[in-house]
Amino acid sequence: MRRVVITGLGAVTPIGNNVSDMWKSVEEGKCGIGRITHFDVEGWNVTLAGEVKGFDPESFTTRSEARKMDLFTQYALAAAQEAMDDSGLDISAEDSDRCGVILSSGIGGLGTIQRECLRGESKSYERLSPHFIPMSITNMAAGHISIRFGLHGMCTCVVTACAGGSNAIGDSFRQIKDGYHDIMLCGGSEASITSLGIGGFSSMKALSSSDDPNRASIPFDKERNGFVMGEGAGVLVLEEYEHAKARGARIYAELAGYGSTCDANHVTAPLEDGSMASKCMTKAMEEAGLAPGEIDYINAHGTSTVLNDKSETKAVKLAFGDAAGKLAISSTKSMTGHLLGASGAVEAVITTLAVQKDCIPPTVNYKVPDEECDLDIVPNELRRSTVRAAMSNSLGFGGHNASLIFKKV
Repeated sequence: MRRVVITGLGAVTPIGNNVSDMWKSVEEGKCGIGRITHFDVEGWNVTLAGEVKGFDPESFTTRSEARKMDLFTQYALAAAQEAMDDSGLDISAEDSDRCGVILSSGIGGLGTIQRECLRGESKSYERLSPHFIPMSITNMAAGHISIRFGLHGMCTCVVTACAGGSNAIGDSFRQIKDGYHDIMLCGGSEASITSLGIGGFSSMKALSSSDDPNRASIPFDKERNGFVMGEGAGVLVLEEYEHAKARGARIYAELAGYGSTCDANHVTAPLEDGSMASKCMTKAMEEAGLAPGEIDYINAHGTSTVLNDKSETKAVKLAFGDAAGKLAISSTKSMTGHLLGASGAVEAVITTLAVQKDCIPPTVNYKVPDEECDLDIVPNELRRSTVRAAMSNSLGFGGHNASLIFKKV
């Protein structure tokens, strides 16, 4: 059986524009949510988001090239560059046909779409930018990464809403485990904090209307009233274990299991009984060869919506049985907000580090317990504890469920 390990990490997030800064914020329980600056929210019901701060695309590409990329592609390429640098890989020494990319985005180039639609209305649709289509299509982040590093293997884009980043990692895991590839760059990227994006989710009543950054993204808290939009990217380098060992790579953790199911129930609402999310977690544990009692930590989907947090709690109890009460389960969306198609990827980076460093990230800004979300959610402060294996859950619109399991090598 081919084993799959993580040898490189990259991140651009609301709590840090690289992995080191992001993890420092996680340790400190820093919340990256604040008043939206990407557009004027005066008079809006929703005024908060988890924005990336101080991002400089010229740190990894030229100004002229950056102008031809939507922000979600810029975030993805920056995170991919960090992950590749971190891995120490030299693709010129590899069989590039066996090196691939699966990079998710839930929405793609929404900022570009909005801008070009306004230009078309005000001027003419025949005067749109010639870069409009390649900037906006959702697969372009994956394409740019392949071009940048000369990866000639499979290159594709998973679009499964908020489960996309986790599905991209899980599908990449299978590509290596089943012998099709030796190296995969995978993850997700999103840049949907635009007036169109916020307006669309706001009209669904999905977003928190709180104007207090410390009481907006509050997973599992009884006063939660919606999620907070985030943006950014997370990228992992996955590698076949023997290949990584042979080149003397630093290994963070092993990716040991992947589960994927669908609620087949509703376009936005999860199954209230959590049954299919539970089966997703069980499938991941079965593939990893781990019993419920051998999982020490879950990075929950934990969106801060009333329905999600309640149904995910039920799902964990179904999947873990008596072991659920001994689990640590937290939502790092309390710090980053919800990065949609990038959320599972960023959370996979965080979960990998939790395993490597024996640290359990907190659910920050938690105040009011909810009797329907009564698991150990690691409130407010990071916990130092041995993490033999950890699970990361992602549950997306459309009923998509994905669970990943990381363990010590």
